[in-house]
Amino acid sequence: MICALGCFSLFAHPLAAEHGATSLFEKERKERASQLAGKVLNEALPVFWSKEGSKAAFAVQGKSQKRDWRVLDLKSGKIEIFERRPDHYEESFEKGGEKPPLTRTQPPSLSSKTGLKSPDGEHVVSLREGNVFLNGKEILGAAGEGFQWQERVFWSPDSSRFAIGKNTDHPVRQVHYVRSRPDESLQPEYFTKNYPKAGDQLNVAHPVIVYLDGREPLEVDSSLIENPYDLRKWGWRPDGVRFLFEFIERGFGSHRIVELNTETRKQRVLVDETDEKFIQVFGNSFRQDLKGGDEILWLSERDGWNHLYLLDGKTGDTIRRLTEGEWVVRKVVAVDELIRSAVIEISGFYADQDPYHLHYAKVNLESGVMTLLTDGDGTHEVIWSPDGNYYSVKWSRVDCPPTHELRRLSDGKKITTLAEAGSIEVLEKLNWQKPQRFVTKDRNGEYDIHGMILRPHDFQIGKSYPVVEAIYAGPHGSYTPKSWRTHHGGMSEIANGGFIVVKLDALGTNHRGKKFQQVAYQNLIDSGFPDRIKWIRAAAEEIPEMDLNRVGIYGGSAGGQSALAALLTHPDFYQAGAADCGCHDNRMDKIWWNEQWMDWPIGPHYEANSNLTHVSKLQGHLLLTVGELDTNVDPSSTYQVVDALVKADKDFEYYGIPGAGHGVGERPYLRRKRIEFFQRWLGGVK
Repeated sequence: MICALGCFSLFAHPLAAEHGATSLFEKERKERASQLAGKVLNEALPVFWSKEGSKAAFAVQGKSQKRDWRVLDLKSGKIEIFERRPDHYEESFEKGGEKPPLTRTQPPSLSSKTGLKSPDGEHVVSLREGNVFLNGKEILGAAGEGFQWQERVFWSPDSSRFAIGKNTDHPVRQVHYVRSRPDESLQPEYFTKNYPKAGDQLNVAHPVIVYLDGREPLEVDSSLIENPYDLRKWGWRPDGVRFLFEFIERGFGSHRIVELNTETRKQRVLVDETDEKFIQVFGNSFRQDLKGGDEILWLSERDGWNHLYLLDGKTGDTIRRLTEGEWVVRKVVAVDELIRSAVIEISGFYADQDPYHLHYAKVNLESGVMTLLTDGDGTHEVIWSPDGNYYSVKWSRVDCPPTHELRRLSDGKKITTLAEAGSIEVLEKLNWQKPQRFVTKDRNGEYDIHGMILRPHDFQIGKSYPVVEAIYAGPHGSYTPKSWRTHHGGMSEIANGGFIVVKLDALGTNHRGKKFQQVAYQNLIDSGFPDRIKWIRAAAEEIPEMDLNRVGIYGGSAGGQSALAALLTHPDFYQAGAADCGCHDNRMDKIWWNEQWMDWPIGPHYEANSNLTHVSKLQGHLLLTVGELDTNVDPSSTYQVVDALVKADKDFEYYGIPGAGHGVGERPYLRRKRIEFFQRWLGGVK
């Protein structure tokens, strides 16, 4: 393919999966890179901006191997050839950034800087032998049995008082590791890592307000912070009286802003997000205080969809709802307080597009009027000019090469198309198969389930191919690729080994509203399998080459948990599964991720969702891989599955890799073994 712009990455040789040598993945990539040099273009289209903001420079590559640099005059619209790269002219051009520059912001609305010395420089807090001293004089004794003071001090702006952390002091669980083959030593090495797991006691610090005038210290009302997972984002309002922090409840059923009036000693919940199942604090939340704390910009799923609200910082009431509808705000990119505007990343807004496509918009905080900044039928990437007045956009789909545009921030208007992709002829000559998007309804016929299908390089109509699903069903995100690539990593390698590979986002994943996501609540073993199986069957009706008598599945981490669960809970559909570094029992894994979806306290649902509970049901063929030094998911989670399989007299394949960490299954050697595993048990083309 010869394009008007850069649009392709280099990809592995399609026959790489058929060779046995581990190094061939890398070797064949280099060979293919040499073949494609000067034919397939680099994906990046850098845009540089003149410092006065009136010109944009960019590169376009035509049929020759030379890149032509051009300069667009933003006022006249004229384009001229630029003989040298603009970054050679540092005095006149500069690169843009991922966020619009915030040159017009007001002073911070929350003083959250820590330090032992007071702002006026007159006082110093210190800790000695568990007691708190001010200017060398003891003012607080020991924190009490089971508690300790933190050397974490938040001074009020006027230096009249400070907040200090009072922390519980429970023992912290440690995971023990043996590095069996160190780089610098013949003998194994041993180390430990602090690793709280679901259900463990937590050490949570709460603030204590200490007054320099001798008043009794003020502690937080325990009823406002019952069963805390974390108290975060501590800070003072500019008045030096109100102290705020966020409370996250254990099990993630509540996310609050708590305010202490340190003058009246009154305490209250200012903002409260509560749900019977969960609030996804880490991922779907956002807060920024405005107007000295008189307003709060707040992201919430309170109506079932993640949207932006402007709240009264004194009462917590809603001043104005800024976004609304059956679509979601994915991220607040930037906020300009003086012009009262925010740039947001959104998805699902365009009803006729894939609901996972990333788009951008600007919201007026005074009126709630939203100005769309992108509209192409694809997922978008944005680079902002240094002065924040313009931005370049690259949009694409898995089945559509990129288009690059230049737009104006004030109204979102497209100034010009910088470059568009042309023919994909060069890829087709190399037997490259374009990914296919596919959509069908979920198990209940309510939501559209979106996914993609990859065919092998030598795909032939009428032949029968085994099917392999790549799965990651973590509720925190969505995972099917949406942007243009010529190679999709391990998925492409498996496809080129003689399989049709599918990937989709089923019920229980994120970015489609609360109801869609909360199918995962206390139900991770579900992994959206009823939707996945229905989707694959519907796809096979359209693509008869998909042989549903030979279906495999693979994944890593939470995907490894799901891959094994597929064999245990749906053995009539999945015949072979490869599970890498899986968190097979949620009681064995890190606390924050598992309690977010499985709730707290630990109950019978944890055991019901554990792969260990269902090991005796294994019928299909299983490949397990794990690194002995996985500090993300305790490798014992896989070891315990191995032990249970042996005791149940089940056949399986297993690779434990010395010195390896999380995701070892994506190393070249194990990628090859995974392909061979599926070829062995699902066969090749019939």
